[in-house]
Amino acid sequence: MLTTTRWPAVVSVMLGIFSIVTTEILPIGLLTPIGASFGISDGTAGLMMTMPGVLAAVAAPAVAAAAGRTDRRVVLCGLMAVLALADLLAAVAPGYWLVIVSRVLVGLVIGGFWALGSGLGGRLATPSQAGTATAVIFSAVPLGSVLGVPVGTLLGQLAGWRAVFAVMGVLTVGVVVALAVWLPPLPALTAPRAAGLLGRQGTLRALVATFLIVLAHFAAYTYVRPLLQTVTDAGPGLVTGLLLVYGAAGVAGNFAAGSWAGRRPRGVFAAAACLVAAATLALPLLGGSPLGAGVLLVVWGLGYGAVPVCSQTFFALAAPDAPEAATVLFTSSFQATLSAGALLGGIVVDATSPSTVMLLGGALALLAAAYIARLVVGYQRKSG
Repeated sequence: MLTTTRWPAVVSVMLGIFSIVTTEILPIGLLTPIGASFGISDGTAGLMMTMPGVLAAVAAPAVAAAAGRTDRRVVLCGLMAVLALADLLAAVAPGYWLVIVSRVLVGLVIGGFWALGSGLGGRLATPSQAGTATAVIFSAVPLGSVLGVPVGTLLGQLAGWRAVFAVMGVLTVGVVVALAVWLPPLPALTAPRAAGLLGRQGTLRALVATFLIVLAHFAAYTYVRPLLQTVTDAGPGLVTGLLLVYGAAGVAGNFAAGSWAGRRPRGVFAAAACLVAAATLALPLLGGSPLGAGVLLVVWGLGYGAVPVCSQTFFALAAPDAPEAATVLFTSSFQATLSAGALLGGIVVDATSPSTVMLLGGALALLAAAYIARLVVGYQRKSG
C-alpha cells in the first residue's frame, strides 16, 4: 500500500489526457475554418469528431488486450508518441483525407490511453487521496475546454488552424517526456475482461445513463460555434470568450462532482443531466445576447463537467473487483456515444439549423435525467 501519493505521476497522466481531450475536441473551435479550407460543409467537417470516437470505442478493449502484461508506463508513453504524430500530420495535411487519417490515429490513442490511464488514480495515490487524484486526472476533460478549445480557436485566428495542431504536436512530445520521468513502473494487475461485465445489472445501467447524456451533449456541443455565430451573432473573439466561460464552469463542475459523486453518484449524475438539458433547450431562445449565452454556457459547463466523473464512478461501483475492465468499458461506451452524437448532430445541422440541434440535445438530456432520477428513486427505496 502506498504511504504517500505520487502527485507528479498523477499530474503527468492528467497532462496526457489533457493533450488527448484537447486534440480530440479542437475541431469544435476550428470547425468553420477547417471546413472552409477544404470546401466542405459543417456536417462533413464534423466527421473529425465522429472518427476518433468510433476508433476509440474499438481501440479501448483492443489496446488493453494487446498490451497484455506490458508495463503500463511503456504503453502510455508509446500512445502519447502516436498522438504527437497525429497532430503533426493534421498540421501538414494537403487534403481532408489526411486530416481524417490523423483523426483515426487520435481515436486509437484515445481508446488505449483512457482505458489504461484514466483509472490510475487509485494506484498512484493513497486510499484517502484516491478520490482527489481521480478528480485531478479527470480535470483534464474540462481543462481541454478551458484552455485547449478557446486558446486553440484564438491561435487559429492569429496563425491559422494548421499552427494549432503543430503546437499541440510539440506540447504532446513534452507530455511523453513527463510520463517517462514521473510515472513509476506500472505492471498490469489483471487481464481486462470488459465483456464479462455486460451481464451485470449495474453495468447495464451505467451504460444506458452514459449513452443518453453523452449523446445529448456531443450532438449539441459539436456545433456550438455555428449556434453562437447565428443566434448570438458572435464574432471570433466573442466565440473564444464564451467557450472559455464554458470551460471554466466545466472545471468547477468536475471538482464538485469529484467531492460529491462518491457519496451520492446517482443524485449528482441526475442533477448534471438536468443542467445540460436546461442549457441546451434554452440557448436557441435566450442565447441571442452575449450575456444570455454566457449564463447558459456556465450552466452547461457545470453540468457536463460532472458527467465523466459520475459515469466513471457508476462503472467502478458496478465492478469493484475489476477496475481496469470497468475503465475499458467506460471508455468504449463513452467514445462510441461521442461519435454517435457528433454524427447525429451533423446530420441534423445540415438538414435544419444549429438551433434545432440544441433542442435535440436538450430532449435527449431530459431523457437521461429522467432515467437516472428513476435509478435514484429505486436505490432509495431499496436502501429504505
